[in-house]
Order: sequence, then structure tokens, then C-alpha cells
Amino acid sequence: MSGQPMQLPLGVKLRDEATFDSFFGGPNAGVLDVLQRLSDPLQTPEERCVYIWGAPDSGRSHLLQAACHRMAEAGSLAMYLPLDEVIDHGPGLLEGMDEVDLLCLDGLDVLAGHSDWEESLFHLYNRIQQRQGRLLMAAGAAPRVLGFQLPDLVSRLGWGLVFQLQSLDDEAKQQMLKMRAERRGLQLPDEVARYILSRGARGMGELFAALEQLDQASLQAQHKLTIPFVKRVMGW
Repeated sequence: MSGQPMQLPLGVKLRDEATFDSFFGGPNAGVLDVLQRLSDPLQTPEERCVYIWGAPDSGRSHLLQAACHRMAEAGSLAMYLPLDEVIDHGPGLLEGMDEVDLLCLDGLDVLAGHSDWEESLFHLYNRIQQRQGRLLMAAGAAPRVLGFQLPDLVSRLGWGLVFQLQSLDDEAKQQMLKMRAERRGLQLPDEVARYILSRGARGMGELFAALEQLDQASLQAQHKLTIPFVKRVMGW
């Protein structure tokens, strides 16, 4: 399984586009740097357990999947678990997860209040620490306010590095759109990027969806991205 993310028969897959190169660092450039070191098996990170938290559109899942991609590309074993999708399989799912080179647990929020899951996560954390593995976790809030009932688990989650992902302001979103457009081979002038931000939904998912729609329309019509073209395609 060298060079491939460890897979379970759960329908869990990594998005091909979820890489570090496609993530706009902006105010989170420092976090991006830490995670790149964490997911590089040729480097020894200062801290092997990292916890990131932030709003749903802050890029948490993107970063966890990017870390798995990076680790796997180097020939190491990585696992990405979106906990909201696998919680019905029970906490026994975590058994043996300490054996992978990098474990990424996404959405710890759903485990809060489930004593069996909390205890399993606590023991998993200890096993990873003992074998000097690497653990990357993501949630919507800091460890102490997430709602976990097991005090020792809350303490463990705060042992490593804890980062809050900052949401992008309008200027950063504009730069992010231009970066994503460039990766698609699209030229996105500043005034068009500002127009998209002023007229469309402002969530990251909606912005990416709008860019996808404009990309397809631009290819089909063989037309550059201009404000009149965007207005016509998007119906604004």
C-alpha cells in the first residue's frame, strides 16, 4: 500500500483537488507551514500532534486531506477519517489506527458526549504519542469548549499545537479566487473577481462552485471572463 492513502471499505475518499498547492494560505500561512512539515516524512516536526479549528468554510477538511496526499506521495501510510461519516461504525474503528504514519481525524465535534468514542480517542492519542506517530485533528471549536466529557481527553488534545483557522476577508477571497482561476488556466481580472464577490454567495463552497460554472461556460463559449459574461452566465 506504499504511496497510497490507507483505505477502509467505508466509501471514504480524498478529493483530488484537496492539496496544499490549491490552498490559499493568506492569514493561515503559518498553519499551512506547520502542516506541510507535519506531513513530510523526511522532516521531524516540532510537535507530532496538531489540532486545528475554525468555521466550516475555513478549509479544515481541505488541509487534512492535503496532509494525507502529501504523506502518501512520499510513500508513507496516511489515513483520513471524516468522523461524521463513520461514527455509526462504532469506536472500534479506531483500533489499530496508531499504526499509520499519519492519522487525520476530521470533525471531532460529533464525538462529544459519546463516552465510548471519547475513551477510544483518549487511548488512541496515548498510543500515537508512545510510538511517536503523527496525528492531525480538526473541529469547529477549541478543545476545551468542544463539549467532551472526559477531562483527560480534553487535556490530551491541548498537549500539542492548537491553531484557529482565520476566515478570509474580501481582499484575501479575491486573491484566493484569482489563484484558483490561474490553476484552471483562467485569467480572472481584479474587477471581475470583485464583481463575483459583490454579487454572489460569499461562502467558500459557493465561490468555488461559481468558479467551476464560469470555467465550464468560458471553455464552451471560448470567451474570456468579463463582467458582462459573468453576469450573463450567473444570471446576476
